[in-house]
Amino acid sequence: MQDEGVDMKKLLLRSSDEVRVIAPSCSMRKIDSSVIERAQERFRCLGLNVAFGDHVYDEDFLGSASVDKRVADLHAAFADKKVKLILTAIGGFNSNQLLQHIDYALLKKNPKLLCGFSDVTALLNAIHAKTGMPVFYGPHFSTFGMEKGIEFTIECFKNTFFYGRCDILASETWSDDMWFKDQEHRQFITNPGYEIIHRGDMVGMGVGGNISTFNLLAGTEYEPSLKKSILFIEDTSRMSITDFDRHLEALTQRDDFCTVRGILIGRFQKDSGIDMDMLRKIISRKKALDAIPLFANVDFGHTTPHCILPIGGMIRVNVDRKCITVQLHSSVEQLLE
Repeated sequence: MQDEGVDMKKLLLRSSDEVRVIAPSCSMRKIDSSVIERAQERFRCLGLNVAFGDHVYDEDFLGSASVDKRVADLHAAFADKKVKLILTAIGGFNSNQLLQHIDYALLKKNPKLLCGFSDVTALLNAIHAKTGMPVFYGPHFSTFGMEKGIEFTIECFKNTFFYGRCDILASETWSDDMWFKDQEHRQFITNPGYEIIHRGDMVGMGVGGNISTFNLLAGTEYEPSLKKSILFIEDTSRMSITDFDRHLEALTQRDDFCTVRGILIGRFQKDSGIDMDMLRKIISRKKALDAIPLFANVDFGHTTPHCILPIGGMIRVNVDRKCITVQLHSSVEQLLE
């Protein structure tokens, strides 16, 4: 549940606010300098000042800084009164190494906007589960180093973090190319829009992220509740249809799954081989999903562009308008009554 002590209106960004970049998964060494420079310029154009954690470029044989250093950067960002938004640099494979070392009381005492995706799913959901603080599943800092096709993502960023409300309609185009290797020759695909597998409006508390990472939290103290939630899930090109089927099945076996109010599925990468026909067949075989409104092909995950979805904040979905609304300053407690 959202912490009643967090006034989300007070967390909204203003001109000259500081954005702190941390690397709780992979090191920033993996990001080309031109991408970093372009991302910094994007934030300057938004009137925001970018600073970096002390250890974002540290790297061991697994491609990350040590656990102690990553945790130190996280704690420093939350403790610093100047910092208003914390962005993760890039994804990876091991943010769950940090969970038992975090001072959650420090984080709860100093609420911030925190945003990232992919492997950061573990960190985001753990922080929400332990503090009640809403956090956000959306673009990394490195995402803003994209030269073309970034407009949708920036608009979602501004509406969510500056104004506190974002009405998310499907993007006009999407991409699954290696944009960070070739910024000039991008491949954009016309977006057919949201795939409505089960019709129905949705209202609830957002929770979820990368499904395989989310399921790493199962049975731990860092696992968030699904009670009266809008569950959103996605995964990478490594996710086969059989992998997705068993991960989804694992979620449906949770005791609190019966209270889920809706499901959003992020767009699958092309190399996963998962198309809408396959997805519909998987969904149709799971009786636990029969009565749950379900949208797929939503703009979050490992394709671009990126919307921003709250973990621990309100999500509304209007099926007739085909619109997903995120509203930061609504009381999740009241809407769930």
